Amino acid sequence: MEDLQVILSSHNSSVLAHSDSDPEKKVTSPSDSKIPDLFFDEILVEYKLTRVETLVLMYLYRITWCKPNLHVKFGIAPILSHKELAAKLNIDFEALLSAINKLEGYEFIETIRSGQYFVRKYFTAINDKKYGQNYDNFL
Repeated sequence: MEDLQVILSSHNSSVLAHSDSDPEKKVTSPSDSKIPDLFFDEILVEYKLTRVETLVLMYLYRITWCKPNLHVKFGIAPILSHKELAAKLNIDFEALLSAINKLEGYEFIETIRSGQYFVRKYFTAINDKKYGQNYDNFL
């Protein structure tokens, strides 16, 4: 029986072969973001968010908590252009504003000023307190 290392070393992946033959197409790994299981287990079940509300909340959450952000210790999302955000998420401008208002009603986010949002790490004040999240005296 042949040695497994010999077999693996002689094997050429079709994905790698394809990417070598076409320099225009690069094979990259998908990125990932850490979203607390609490979102899937409790928030989606209890609040019945619409697709647009979920999309907006996850976008704001990711730019606040999952990507480099100078204001992460305060839970503040960078200033956004509402029109650019609507275009980026491929949703209607009015639907974006409606989703933001709804998310504020649930107290998941809070408008600091136009285009700048406070985004709770654990989505609700009760969960923030439960999991020991504070925001450096921002609140």
